[in-house]
Amino acid sequence: MIKINKVSRRYGDCLAVNAVSCDISSGEIVGLLGHNGAGKTTIMKMLSGYLEPSAGAIEIAGIDLAEEPRAVQKILGYLPENSPLYPDMSVADYLDYAAILKGLEGQALRDSVRRAIRDTELYGQLLHPIATLSRGYKQRVGVAQAILGSPKVLILDEPTNGLDPNQTQHMRDLICALSQTATVILSTHIMQEVDAICDRALILHNGRLALDENLSDLRAAGQLILKTNLAQDSVEKLLPAIATISTSSQEAGKHEYRLTLAKGSEADSAAAAVAAAVLGARGELYQLHTEIRDLESVFREVNLQEGIAHAA
Repeated sequence: MIKINKVSRRYGDCLAVNAVSCDISSGEIVGLLGHNGAGKTTIMKMLSGYLEPSAGAIEIAGIDLAEEPRAVQKILGYLPENSPLYPDMSVADYLDYAAILKGLEGQALRDSVRRAIRDTELYGQLLHPIATLSRGYKQRVGVAQAILGSPKVLILDEPTNGLDPNQTQHMRDLICALSQTATVILSTHIMQEVDAICDRALILHNGRLALDENLSDLRAAGQLILKTNLAQDSVEKLLPAIATISTSSQEAGKHEYRLTLAKGSEADSAAAAVAAAVLGARGELYQLHTEIRDLESVFREVNLQEGIAHAA
């Protein structure tokens, strides 16, 4: 659905985005992460056609964005961090106006506006001037304009900004529902947001794509936690396929080890081999499980590694 090929963007001497490449499939929900200034907003503006890349190419739904920007924008919905609302307009008038700008008319316009109002639960605010709305409702109006016309690609910059917990959960449910017919790129500073709804994470650091992983793979640390009565030297002899072993804790004849898997090892197969080896040595197997990392830990690791590499 989206192909980004060695895309860079300069602002004078500042290289804000540096040769980023990735492919995003139809129906994926992708979390775009990075510190302030990492290049997230610049990438989203380039995907929307608002900014042109200094180098590289972007293709969306088989359409070259540089050659046919209007064709791409017809199938794209975009919620910028600061939604460009017209404060003196009522919600209803603004959504009608936004739908006209997207090229909708007649019954298609009316149906699309109704769906957007329903999905963002704005019924009680339709006649209110946007200036009088709370921050959360203004955010919902911004999301409503983004989903007008049932876009095939939806780019959302901080979509839950200003929402209370109930509204946040509703927004998550809405994004998941929208992904049934659209590819979603979600930029946020909230790691729980990505954990809750995204299939994949892209982490930017100083304009470079530092990590591109499915969340299921990202959470796996490549390590097993083993608790047994066997001493470490016995475990080492039994498990030559394990790259390293370190002791996490020990108590009354029970030892807990962290086993780092050899490169290319698959966690389930390695766990089965570990269990068989311990039992084959007539050891007691108290615990055996894959160590799971949270996204915040991964984010810190990536930025630390990139910072060290950049300094070097």
